[in-house]
Amino acid sequence: MSVRRTRRARIVRLVLALSAAALVVVVAVVVVPLLLPAGPRPLFQLPVACGETWQLSTYPGHDDYDVDMYPTAGSAWGRPVLASYAGTVTEAGINGSLGGRTPDNPNGPKGRGGGYLVKIDHGGRWQTQYLHLLEVPLVRKGQQVVQGEQIGRVGSTGNSSAPHLHYEQRRNRQKVETHFDGQASGITHDDAEYTVKRKSGNCA
Repeated sequence: MSVRRTRRARIVRLVLALSAAALVVVVAVVVVPLLLPAGPRPLFQLPVACGETWQLSTYPGHDDYDVDMYPTAGSAWGRPVLASYAGTVTEAGINGSLGGRTPDNPNGPKGRGGGYLVKIDHGGRWQTQYLHLLEVPLVRKGQQVVQGEQIGRVGSTGNSSAPHLHYEQRRNRQKVETHFDGQASGITHDDAEYTVKRKSGNCA
């Protein structure tokens, strides 16, 4: 066997060994955590100001477990959006396109997707998402937030017909029924329109 072939064989073996090691790392870091059971559900609070009453709703085609939130009094535009529990921001930016709906032009063109959004990891395999924010989020990826900390303002960016907060709770990255202050919201499917009112206990 020539020297060149010997070197080539060694390189191939090295590449295969490194690929196998990389695969092991991917499995350990990505796959294994997904198989672990989630921890206890955090005591999530409504992601809005302490003491305010908001309407939680869904409608056919909205997707199971998704919650749209509207204040029961006053305009929704620009209302503070708060972290519903402490955690680490994993995404803060734009999903899809923003569109052109603003307080000065509420009937402007719709965008696509979630518009300005924030995602927070709360540990124990629990996450929350906040969509259609008015403007650039007030937090950044990697930032630690406490419960009740303002992360943005209610808007109508993305695929949104009117100012509201689209909110999700996720366990192991899968959407689940939202709970607030230990109480289930009752929104589990989008087979029919459903609304319920809740008062915020996000008073940290």
